[in-house]
Amino acid sequence: MAHVVDEIGYLPVTPGGANLFFQLVNARYEKGAMILTSNRGFAEWGEVFGDAVVATALLDRLLHHAVVIQIEGSSYRMREHAALVPENVRGAAAFNPTPPKRRGRPPTKGKPDPEYG
Repeated sequence: MAHVVDEIGYLPVTPGGANLFFQLVNARYEKGAMILTSNRGFAEWGEVFGDAVVATALLDRLLHHAVVIQIEGSSYRMREHAALVPENVRGAAAFNPTPPKRRGRPPTKGKPDPEYG
């Protein structure tokens, strides 16, 4: 079973929360899949967690076997409401999403990853 953590960095993480999250990631490391979303870049994680050392340790474990998909462009949720957004904002390509960029280790063709199924 995969664990999903949505919107890392949307709200501030308390020092105790950062340590608890590290414990979760460390417990899952090389044992099962995790899916994480964030609108914050990895360089900002020290600020998000209030501790650069904890952020570095988290990223070390999270990125070791990761496939990172970076999505650039407008909000998927807002596409349906483009008419409600002022013209000057719409004109700046705010509602023309680009395909996601896939980063990280490419999937193995023809054989499933034994660790992640």
